[in-house]
Amino acid sequence: MNFKVSSSALNSRLICASKVLASKNSMPILDCFLIDVSEGGQMTITASDSEKCYIANLPLLEHSNPGRFCVPAKTLMESLREIPEQPITLELNENTYELRGKHGSGQFAIMAQSAEPYPAPRPVVEGNTLNITADVLLSGINRSLFATANDEVRLVMNGIYFDIKPDHLIFAGTDGRKLVKNIVRGMTPGFNGSFILPKKVATILKSVVNKDENDIRIVYTNDRATISTEDMVMHFRLIEGNYPNYNAVIPTSNPYHAVIDRQAFASALKRVSVCCNQSSGLVKLELSRNNVHLTGQDNEYSTSAEEFLTCEYDNNPISIGFSCQFLIEICNILDSENVVLELADPSRPGLVRPAQEKENEELIMLLMPMRVED
Repeated sequence: MNFKVSSSALNSRLICASKVLASKNSMPILDCFLIDVSEGGQMTITASDSEKCYIANLPLLEHSNPGRFCVPAKTLMESLREIPEQPITLELNENTYELRGKHGSGQFAIMAQSAEPYPAPRPVVEGNTLNITADVLLSGINRSLFATANDEVRLVMNGIYFDIKPDHLIFAGTDGRKLVKNIVRGMTPGFNGSFILPKKVATILKSVVNKDENDIRIVYTNDRATISTEDMVMHFRLIEGNYPNYNAVIPTSNPYHAVIDRQAFASALKRVSVCCNQSSGLVKLELSRNNVHLTGQDNEYSTSAEEFLTCEYDNNPISIGFSCQFLIEICNILDSENVVLELADPSRPGLVRPAQEKENEELIMLLMPMRVED
């Protein structure tokens, strides 16, 4: 069999598919891509680590006859990496399984193998269906991913919680120290449901989903899900368990409100972070009339730094400690001109919101306070 394909299109699909591959596999065949050429001139590239399966679609320029084979992923990608955009012809000797690639300035040969040992994907055909746009999905992942945990005991916190309501969708993530709640009201799923998207899958989706996709379909059951777009399909296992009641920890009465320029706040935090305690990362925030005072120090190394920023604040003075790095991450995730810092008292969680909310969205970032030494 032989077929012709765009070298850059093939390379881009392989890069996306490779993100699913594991560094160590229990089955040697999973170190390979499964290549499937259909009679209709469509090529699919499959990559799997047994838990996740990614299938990319690619139209062919020419093809002779259908066929399936496996090829070592690393070798094929390295063979294509430096080839500039041009048509490339791939020929498979079905007796010896030699795969030969021919392009304008040369050729290469790789030993392929039979596709028979490759495990079949496990698609979710029947289940709850959530239709979503790429913009909403990627925005929810980008805002929630940093708050997810790497916890070997509480596995449910190692992913993004999709809380589905008939007239809106909520993305939530927490590791016990920080929490994100992102409400999207511009969509109507029409049912109540929920699932926990694993952190690894969310990270892959960030890099493989086309931002311009308007129709993404997620079909899920209690333990598995399938997400599909025009160019790719991904099957994966969900995290099973009951997600914690994230609403219970969000304080509803926060009398202290400060409006701060986001970029100036982030820059000041980065300067202070250099001198913060390396183990705790504590930064002290002191709010007074139209002023916020940031202090970081590390007594072990006799280093300290402080910054003064103007802000909109007209309540009584209050001071509170937070993780400097977490505050920096929040400022980098938000894209509004100003942020609103809401506090109740130094012992209760603080909230950070964008001062300018996007239409049909509400975003809440929560940080647990840190004890400040007097």
